[in-house]
Amino acid sequence: LCREFKICFNELATEPECRVIILSGVGKAFTAGIDIKDIMKLGQELAEHEDVARKCKILQLKIKEYQESFSAIEQCPKPVIAVVHGACIGAGIDMISAADIRYCTLDAWFQVKEVALGMAADVGTLQRFPKIIGSDSLVRELVYTARKFTATEALQYGFVSRLLDNQESLLNNSMTLAEEIANKSPVAVQCSKLSLIYSRDHSVQEGLDHIAAYNQTMLQSEDFINAAMSQATKGDPPLFSKL
Repeated sequence: LCREFKICFNELATEPECRVIILSGVGKAFTAGIDIKDIMKLGQELAEHEDVARKCKILQLKIKEYQESFSAIEQCPKPVIAVVHGACIGAGIDMISAADIRYCTLDAWFQVKEVALGMAADVGTLQRFPKIIGSDSLVRELVYTARKFTATEALQYGFVSRLLDNQESLLNNSMTLAEEIANKSPVAVQCSKLSLIYSRDHSVQEGLDHIAAYNQTMLQSEDFINAAMSQATKGDPPLFSKL
């Protein structure tokens, strides 16, 4: 599944027909975290070796594989909307922290569970989650205790931006949002995502220099010209071509 996840997002990244991606779960929960079967399989693989260096190499490759699969969400130029119902545990936090927008149902709950399993989260939560909710103290509380937090808390923390009554409403609202974004210029939307991620990890001045360099090209796009003309003439919003 890890490899399939990366392949899927890499393919969608270059698919002109795709402008927005909705990431949802099937069943009673969004995700219960890493599959226990995968952990058992990894344990068997490690048991075949006695040398520490060889065991470490296996673990390094496996960790990197998971990291790259979830980073593919962030690296995909198309906006990704994560819609959560039920439980979102462990690797689920890693996953949706890499998304652009997060909605959830009122019955959703979240847990950074790794410490309770005797390990540190290593697939993105400790790197992305703090930058999303902004409170260093709260992040440490949730990580060190592995405490569950509710959908209402997630909204209060800024981890999600909307709460919906049920899964049907969740999917309908996320589709409405996706359609609204898809109707905008893909040049503008994808450039905005790139700039937001770059600016998050760099200084304000570096972010300004970065977007200035990109807009030297983007402001010459037909999308900008058509949108500006539409605004000036108060005409219908333009239809933007594929990218």
